Amino acid sequence: MASCSELAWPEVDLWKNLIIISSNSSSIVDSFETFYYYNKNMLFGKKHLSAVKCCVRNPLLIAPDNFCRQLCTKSKSPIERKEFKKVLVANRVKLLFIRSVGIYSEQDVNQMHRLKADEAYLVGRGMTAVSAYLNIHEIIKLAKMHDVDAIHPGYGFLSERADFAQACNDASITFIGPPPEVMLRMGDKISARVAAAEAGVSVVPGIENPIENAEEAAEFGKQYGFPVIFKAAYGGGGRGMRRVNKLDEVQEAFNRATSEALAAFGNGLMFVEKFIERPRHIEVQILGDMYGNIVHLYERDCSVQRRHQKIIEIAPAPNLDPQKRQLMLDDAVRLARHVKYENAGTVEFLLDQDGRHYFIEVNARLQVEHTVTEDITGVDLVQAQVRIAEGKSLEDLHLRQDLVTPIGSALQCRITAEDPSMDFCPDSGRIEVFRSGEGMGIRIDSASAYAGALVSPYYDSLLVKVIAHSRNYKTTVNKMMRALKEFRIRGVKTNIPFLLNVLNNQRFLDGLVDTCFIDENPDLFKFVPSQNRAQKLLRFLKDVKVNGPMTPLVTGIPSAKVTPIVPEYDTRPLLKGWRDVLLEKGPVNFAKEIRKNKGLLLTDTTFRDAHQSLLATRVRTYDLQRIAPFLAHAMPNLFSLEMWGGATFDVSMRFLHECPWERLEILRKQVPNIPFQMLLRGANAVGYTNYPDNVVVKFCELAKKSGIDVFRIFDSLNYMPNIILGIEAVANAGKD
Repeated sequence: MASCSELAWPEVDLWKNLIIISSNSSSIVDSFETFYYYNKNMLFGKKHLSAVKCCVRNPLLIAPDNFCRQLCTKSKSPIERKEFKKVLVANRVKLLFIRSVGIYSEQDVNQMHRLKADEAYLVGRGMTAVSAYLNIHEIIKLAKMHDVDAIHPGYGFLSERADFAQACNDASITFIGPPPEVMLRMGDKISARVAAAEAGVSVVPGIENPIENAEEAAEFGKQYGFPVIFKAAYGGGGRGMRRVNKLDEVQEAFNRATSEALAAFGNGLMFVEKFIERPRHIEVQILGDMYGNIVHLYERDCSVQRRHQKIIEIAPAPNLDPQKRQLMLDDAVRLARHVKYENAGTVEFLLDQDGRHYFIEVNARLQVEHTVTEDITGVDLVQAQVRIAEGKSLEDLHLRQDLVTPIGSALQCRITAEDPSMDFCPDSGRIEVFRSGEGMGIRIDSASAYAGALVSPYYDSLLVKVIAHSRNYKTTVNKMMRALKEFRIRGVKTNIPFLLNVLNNQRFLDGLVDTCFIDENPDLFKFVPSQNRAQKLLRFLKDVKVNGPMTPLVTGIPSAKVTPIVPEYDTRPLLKGWRDVLLEKGPVNFAKEIRKNKGLLLTDTTFRDAHQSLLATRVRTYDLQRIAPFLAHAMPNLFSLEMWGGATFDVSMRFLHECPWERLEILRKQVPNIPFQMLLRGANAVGYTNYPDNVVVKFCELAKKSGIDVFRIFDSLNYMPNIILGIEAVANAGKD
């Protein structure tokens, strides 16, 4: 490359940006280059500056940026260079810093990306939540209508659709990503396998063409042996993937995988390949420009997966043999060069237990986990995508392979609105509280997680990505644990407890995980219940403020002006009551005496049902004891006193911390002349679920011995078999 001092300078009026670099001090130069490395668009001295390698060693140079760029290009054919003024983001996230145009579905009308974009427009009116973002015709029409220069596809939805990239080109709109022909070859996993084989990269044994039915997959399984795996030909993220362990599972797995791929990617084509047991999932980040230059930005370990969905990503991969690492990096670059790859992409490999690596796919787009690569290399991948699409070379962006060096270790955790205790069932609703963990080395990437945000059931459950970066793997994990513990997300369930269990697992701490890690560690699903005390208190206070107190004891009614006094009663020997008749004549004759009686017989429920309705059965045995002797003297003619059973049993133990059996025995001594009555819930006895028959029978025996005389039996659904069980249990208890 020629020295800048030897160049013929163009006229000043052609200069767009100035480069001002002083090399009087090497530290100044290094500082300037480092500063530019992390901040590629900056104002310095009111001039737009950018560092150019060829100018560094001259004492003081002023050179036009567009002129020096010409020194770095390796292209012999002219390529149009442009600067985008307006970019449409064809996704649900905000990724860019140029004037942005957002699109949103009817279900996303209140989402943050719509509010943060400079312009935002509705797409897919009347369509389903996913179909709206797959509507290529409408997105292109909208982009042309609003003078959009380029479209960034984000990740997911149309990001790997070659027909979308082609539609952009046909409309004279730059697609920020690989060319359509490269996407068609790499986005299709089958043709990508062929390309890898052509480039000398080893692939997993599999069918070279899409399969049309489950029978083809069955034949493959018979030839190569099970397990095998179905994969969507046009998608990723674990959707459209199904492992098949034996022959009779093929048909169902094929149907499920096809249906899932069709819903997620608009194309249900499948291919099948041999399933590699217990591999590590290693992926290599690559960048390519329009001039044939390719660089890798090292690898990421994405082995912590559940159902083929990545949960935690690490860069660089811990405990990876340097020679095996270099082989995968070289293979990724060789494949990218072979297909003339442009823009950002990821080459994914499986590393088996014997150290052999196999190419599995190329993600011809930006990936969710690109953040960890950015942290260890200092390269802004989104900005690099845009600049490459504008026509800049990797050299323009200071992205030579010898300049890309990983620094430290980075770790990303995906916080999702899922309940790990319920098999990761997605949760939806409004986020009531959102506080994130922060601090040095912590990066938060979020577009939909904030207090008041509505988590939709229509899309991926990802709330926020947390990225930790430190000097080594161990301190990075510690930073991540600290940050996750500081998170407070209320209103929806999250997977944070699960993530913390993973980070605390010794195998993970040792960096020795593979794709079976989660399945082989059931302890990851043992969670300490969250107390959430503040939210519970706030919810209670809010309810009381709006609806008033829940019990009459704390209403606005003024306190009694006199202290209640237990009434006096005759202390002479008790008069005989109906219980005396029962004990003297037995149950059969007791029933006859009841029928002969011409008067009105009453049952008093004050000791049970009355305070259940008014006071939630919270009257204590101590208080019942004080009135019981008066009742025995004043009301000996009561047919019965219902004072036990029903909710009494449960409330006594759980809330009053009393023994219900002791209550029965104490009151029986104080009221010996009135029959005690209880509520028996048929087969439920005094609980809230069905019990074995022998439990109900034994319970009735003990209740009768402890003082119960009359059993009132019911069933909440009037289900006769349950009622009959209660009747037979009571009859058995009365035999003696």
